[in-house]
Amino acid sequence: MTTAFDLLRPAKKTLAAAALGLLAALAVPAERAEAQTLEQIKETTTVRLGVRADAAPFSSIVEGGRPVGYSVDLCVAVAGQISQMLGVGSLSVEFVEVTAENRFDSLVEGRIDLLCGATSVTLSRREMIDFSSPVFVDGASVMLRADGPQSFKELDGKVIGVRGGTTTEEALENTLIRQEITATVMSVADHADGLAALEGRSIDAYFADQSILMFLTTKSQEPSRLMVSQNSFTVELYALGLPRGDSEFRLAVDRALARLFRGGAAKSLFEKNFGEAQPSEGLRYLARFSALPE
Repeated sequence: MTTAFDLLRPAKKTLAAAALGLLAALAVPAERAEAQTLEQIKETTTVRLGVRADAAPFSSIVEGGRPVGYSVDLCVAVAGQISQMLGVGSLSVEFVEVTAENRFDSLVEGRIDLLCGATSVTLSRREMIDFSSPVFVDGASVMLRADGPQSFKELDGKVIGVRGGTTTEEALENTLIRQEITATVMSVADHADGLAALEGRSIDAYFADQSILMFLTTKSQEPSRLMVSQNSFTVELYALGLPRGDSEFRLAVDRALARLFRGGAAKSLFEKNFGEAQPSEGLRYLARFSALPE
């Protein structure tokens, strides 16, 4: 049976990244939430999923208002697993659109039960919300025009774009300082705007997580004129966002995710949303750690 992205090939060079994923999966906040999410879900037979419109291929909203993406599909599958755990039959799924700016407040203020997007785990974010076991690993990279700057140093004096309210924005600014590069950083409203600005030559480079940049090239009218760097300057562990301190709900979500990774469903959802792209070696290792045993 296909399990955990068919990962059976250890490699020494990825052990550090694998250990990082394991630590993130096992870290649990000490506080408990006042409201118990599972009780609320069981009472209402509804789970509220926070989805973003601008984080394809993880979470986006297509014509007709239907949410799609890898994280969205994982959340829906998790909801199905939780309905079985609670013994309530099928749960109703309510999609709530959130933005990069209000997504964490939506959890804190109780408007959603589960955040389904391209959400990187950080310690400062864990002061506000909790996270599931990791579901993806990525890294910030850059997309350039083929006739534009070809290296990070060549961005000195240029205009570069980044999605506001993301970990990439902060990491980019810190990297520019360390590299002593003076560039104008333009914050864009969403990734589609970043692609349009690069193609329209109002910026010279666009920074985002590598998987998002690769997806953006498929939306370009002339993808051959764009290139995405194979190097990453951050390591981004993605996870589903949860109400902080509700350990029973987190256990249920992690159990559901473990079943999805062990049984091969997560691999099928990757193939559905990423097409012919192959999971990276880091993602293969992460899948093994997220397939926690009972």
